[in-house]
Amino acid sequence: MTIRVLLVDDHKVVRQGLMMFLALDSALEVVGEAKNGVEAIERARVVKPDVVLMDLLMPVMGGVEAIEKLRAELPETEVVVMTSVLEDAAVVGAIRAGAIGYLLKDTDAESLCRAIKAAAAGQVQLAPEAAARLIREIRAPEPKSADGADFLTEREAEVLRLIARGRANKEIATELGIGEKTVKTHVSHILTKLGVQSRTQAALHAARIGFVDSRDIGSGVR
Repeated sequence: MTIRVLLVDDHKVVRQGLMMFLALDSALEVVGEAKNGVEAIERARVVKPDVVLMDLLMPVMGGVEAIEKLRAELPETEVVVMTSVLEDAAVVGAIRAGAIGYLLKDTDAESLCRAIKAAAAGQVQLAPEAAARLIREIRAPEPKSADGADFLTEREAEVLRLIARGRANKEIATELGIGEKTVKTHVSHILTKLGVQSRTQAALHAARIGFVDSRDIGSGVR
């Protein structure tokens, strides 16, 4: 099945370049483009993309606000941030808003295509350079226990580790020998117990409390 992608960037040359790269992969189809957050939401309503590749710093409506609105209106659509900004507070805001991934604009074409496919499958995708910064910046609500994770069941802890390593639900189900619906239930419980809104936030929390090495988060992006 072809993965439908919406490109959002205020620079036309960037959108054209991305379109050219993605056209080389038959598994990906660019179904639209937008130059700001308002256009992105309007286009997404029409084309129903699987993945939105979103810049952060744009006029009219920036990426963070657009991500939050997109995720609220189209929860089945995953958002991957692709930006040149590494230290801006907007990056943290994007993850809080619900972006599943964060890539830098110097990501090569092969890694970009791989990251889009992984995001479509529900896998956390973070550029290694960004993961450590995000771990320091993202702060979950007050944990319900001393280390923020010992109130998880043993199975939930296993699922959290695999989420942090970028596994999709189907892969987690296969690895643990359980049903995919059961995995979804565990993920829901994990998010609730950790007080976070997304798999990416859960992954960052897992690294911060030492469940996984920060280098393992979204390890598919290299």
